[in-house]
Amino acid sequence: MFRITKFKNKCLIGGLGLLLSFSSCNNYLDIVPDDGIATLETAFNLRTTAIRYLYTCYGFLTSDGDLDGDHGLLSGDEIWTVYDRRESDGYFSGNLFNIARGFQGATSTYGNDWNGIYEAIRCCNILIEKANTVPDLPAWEAAQWISEAKVLKAYYHFHLIRKWGPIPLIKDNLPIDAPVDQVRVYRDPIDSCFNYVLQLLDESMADLPLVNQSRDEWGRITRPIAASLKAKVSVFAASPLFNNNKDQATIVDKRGTHLFATDKTDEQVNERWTAAVKACKEAIDICHEANMEIYYYDGNLRLNDTLKTELNLRNAFNEKWNTEIIWGNTHTSGTANSNIQFCSSPNLQWIDYPDIPSLWNNIQAPYKIAQQYYTNNGLPIENDKKWAGVDPMTLRTGDYANRWYIRQDYVTDEFNFNREPRFYAWLGFDGGQWFGQKASLNDLNPSDLFWVACRVGGNQQKKGYDWGPITGYYLKKFIHYQNRQTSATEYSTVYYPWPMIRLSDLYLMYAEAINEAEGPTGANSEEMFKYINLVRERANIPDVKTAWDNFSNAPGKYKTAAGMREIIHRERLIELSFEGHRYWDLRRWKEAPAEYSKGIYGYKVTASKAADYYQLLKIADQTFSLKDYFWPIPTSYIEQNPNLVQNLGW
Repeated sequence: MFRITKFKNKCLIGGLGLLLSFSSCNNYLDIVPDDGIATLETAFNLRTTAIRYLYTCYGFLTSDGDLDGDHGLLSGDEIWTVYDRRESDGYFSGNLFNIARGFQGATSTYGNDWNGIYEAIRCCNILIEKANTVPDLPAWEAAQWISEAKVLKAYYHFHLIRKWGPIPLIKDNLPIDAPVDQVRVYRDPIDSCFNYVLQLLDESMADLPLVNQSRDEWGRITRPIAASLKAKVSVFAASPLFNNNKDQATIVDKRGTHLFATDKTDEQVNERWTAAVKACKEAIDICHEANMEIYYYDGNLRLNDTLKTELNLRNAFNEKWNTEIIWGNTHTSGTANSNIQFCSSPNLQWIDYPDIPSLWNNIQAPYKIAQQYYTNNGLPIENDKKWAGVDPMTLRTGDYANRWYIRQDYVTDEFNFNREPRFYAWLGFDGGQWFGQKASLNDLNPSDLFWVACRVGGNQQKKGYDWGPITGYYLKKFIHYQNRQTSATEYSTVYYPWPMIRLSDLYLMYAEAINEAEGPTGANSEEMFKYINLVRERANIPDVKTAWDNFSNAPGKYKTAAGMREIIHRERLIELSFEGHRYWDLRRWKEAPAEYSKGIYGYKVTASKAADYYQLLKIADQTFSLKDYFWPIPTSYIEQNPNLVQNLGW
């Protein structure tokens, strides 16, 4: 919500370009004082100029929700597109999709923001150093700015850690005349990296506001954001990828320093999880103090219970600044937000208008992602007794009982029936009903809803190589229900800041940490079930124990740590689907190889008859090896600084 401004510093900040890649300083500041002399000192002469420097620190935020800027969306196995987009729509380049295709490399590293993020850290260091020198800045406000910069600095380090593992920590900026041996930094061990990030977040907490005081400040760092980021960092630090990962034992730098500790005792491993339990609970308490709660729709539309549940779920993600959003990314532009909606929406073809050429629908979910959603009993398909012997590909006609989810009298398959509400709220499919997109939203009849017909001959059929359905499962989660077709060629989208952390994310991290620290029967077991069930309750599915004891072929699965781990992981993959979390979660859990081996499948979207459409076709194979857990450090950086030992396999 606030304006981002950058300054010119004439390379007075010193060091980071030299520090890691020996590149020349970038002129990334754009303020020139009245006297015409652009210096770092003048940036902090007045509050009015200093606050622009604070916003410069925010200006480096990652572009979550941007198809070309979010490193967790198109880089994994959750969203698929076409290999090359011959009729380019200009909405995204597809560079990050090359990672999903297995084309990542050290000589040309896709999604490489190493230098840019270190520039951000350098900028934060300057603000932390200089804020107290601004003559007309009150002490309380200087303390708040410094805390904001520390949280951003912590986030920037964490962003690098998620991608590259152990990284050089930049606690203070090097002077411009630093000798070469000081500039050629080493990567710090992974535990040191996490400890420093957590230290910064602890230091920031006391001087941050509980809530922002005006709409213009929404998106600025608050205490709930800092606490929730600490919870997330703590959970990552405790996870198998980072905590006593013996697979990384051979990463040793020229000093003989092991970058991963691989000889921890069980007690030392568990210390990380115990700390994560504490961090998550503290974050939840702070969020509750700020009146945050699981979102439920409380608008004025006259809707039945089924459609209210759908809006409970859809709006929890894409209704801006709702009660569940802890941290929304205002850095992702409105254009990028519109682009992801344009690329996800099926073509709209009403009586009044022809189909809109700008709605390409060239990103979709693979079949396995649709498969991971629960049945209406809150269970995986393979564990629901009612699904025993059911062939998901059997054709079935939409009936009256399912009229709010599936178009009545339209033929689809069994796979799309009797699924949980999140399946229908966040996915579109052939024959599926789709609330919204029309001017009238009150007192609807099922026949009045927009619905998808994407077999050849239907209104949403494939219209070209890179135009139309890919797998058959649309990303409805991204589409705000109030989007409108306003003319024959115009589609109006509702902007929302991309949710970086939601309350349901925090609740599920808390449940995960409790299970890993003490199992499902420990001192905090009631808390664990309470918070996972709050997420399930909003999804209108039975609580964990009821679902598994009454409807499953594996009653009591939740009674063991291993069984509860599977339940919690599945819950996260569903609840946070398409939000950029799956890419990182599969890696930190070390479950990516098994998931990637399933391959990318979809329906035969070029078929017109239901019997031909409802068969699975393999779209692509994916591979995942040890090297894919971390990104390669670009070869040119290592040539310039040989102390930066490369990640395994690159």
